[in-house]
Order: sequence, then structure tokens, then C-alpha cells
Amino acid sequence: MSERQSADTSAAETRLTDYLRSVELEWELGGRDGEYVVTLPGEKKLRTVVSLLIRPRTTSISAFVIRNPDENHTEFYRTLLRKNLRLTGIAYAIDTDGDVYVRGEVPTDALDAEHLDQLFGVVLAASDEAFNELLALGFLGSMKKEWAWRVSRGESTRNLEPFRHLLEDDAGQPS
Repeated sequence: MSERQSADTSAAETRLTDYLRSVELEWELGGRDGEYVVTLPGEKKLRTVVSLLIRPRTTSISAFVIRNPDENHTEFYRTLLRKNLRLTGIAYAIDTDGDVYVRGEVPTDALDAEHLDQLFGVVLAASDEAFNELLALGFLGSMKKEWAWRVSRGESTRNLEPFRHLLEDDAGQPS
């Protein structure tokens, strides 16, 4: 890496850490040189862990969204592809296990507070806002079994409440 590239990378890292401190996001250094791991708080998904890897020319960003669906693969992936059309700077992708991530690359010299705010907002929206829809598409069978098991034992169904309309029949019984 040239001195100029090293200085550009160092400046981008400083802008990133200054931004993260100013917006009070949890973060830590990752396992690779130039990697920062940021935790974004969510509503539907409790948190989204984001990896930023700052390199001389580009910075990659990736975040885990949801594991490989148990069922309804065609509709699940079709939904992701449709959602890709509305994303800016990132896209849904799958790894070799079929787990879903959002991934993107931006020019390193574009890492300023405004761009970072937009980028983290897009990542959070892609991960958090779509989470319940993706759960219902890819895991409804497992969720129904879990709901029935919890109801039969008087266990809490709090984390499944957003899906009650899908999990109960009209009489309020597990469907």
C-alpha cells in the first residue's frame, strides 16, 4: 500500500470512528486489518451486526439478515430479489449455506458522516424492516410448531406475538 493510500485509509477510519462516537453506536475492531464491527439496534430484529472493511479504494459493508429458510424457498428468494430493486448501495446475497446477508461496497473516500448515516440506515432497513416478513415466508411451519408447544405448556408466546394472526386459527387455537 502506498503512503497516500495508507493516509486515505487512516483518514477514513478516523471519520468512521468519529461518526460512530457521535451517534453513540456500539462498535469494536474486527479480526481483520481495517475491519470495524458495528451493532445497530433494531425493532423487529433486536440488533444487526455490521462489518465494515476499510480498504484503500473501497470499503465493503456486510450484515447477517437471516439464516437459510426451512421452507418456501422460491417465494422467499423472489421476495429478496424484489427488495433488491429498492435498495441503495447494498443488495441481498446468500452465502454457501444459504444464509442471507446484505452486502455492498462504497468508495472509501466517500465515508463521511452523511454517507455513513445513509448507509447504516439502508442496512438497518434491509435487515430489520424485512425481518418479520422473511421469518413468515421461510419459517412459518417451525413457528407454528413452536407456538403450539408453548401454548400447550403455558409458556410465554411474547416473541411470537407479531405472528399471532398466522399462528392461531379463528378460535384462538394453534393452527
